[in-house]
Amino acid sequence: MTEGSATGFEIFAVTADKGIRAWGRDLPELFVNAARGLWSLMVEPGTVRPVRGFLIRAEGSDRETLLVAWLNELLYLYEVERVALTEFAVTRLDEESLEATVKGEPVDRSRHPVVGHVKAVTYHLLQIRHVGAGWEAQVVVDV
Repeated sequence: MTEGSATGFEIFAVTADKGIRAWGRDLPELFVNAARGLWSLMVEPGTVRPVRGFLIRAEGSDRETLLVAWLNELLYLYEVERVALTEFAVTRLDEESLEATVKGEPVDRSRHPVVGHVKAVTYHLLQIRHVGAGWEAQVVVDV
């Protein structure tokens, strides 16, 4: 777990892609911070208001595939529904499924500066592990 950082995530370079390393005291916080990391790669943080809520459900065969499914569901909201997100709350999480409430608003290019474009969340270098008093995840996104 990275000490001293208030963000709960960091971005790292991968050849032709970007990586997100997230951490949390528990798995729900880990998944929330991974989502925050994903959004930091797409829309300028702090520009989105929590105007509308969305219920998200995701499933995977284990924690790692569940993390990819979760992040891809969020990416779907951005790409297809044209929604920018700012708040993430995991309400139920087990080994193979999660439910969450996320909040955001319709994308408005005049207020939501684009930071970059994420095409997909991948399985490359994917891992979730227990570290010290918490959890750490690493996931690579195709940009």
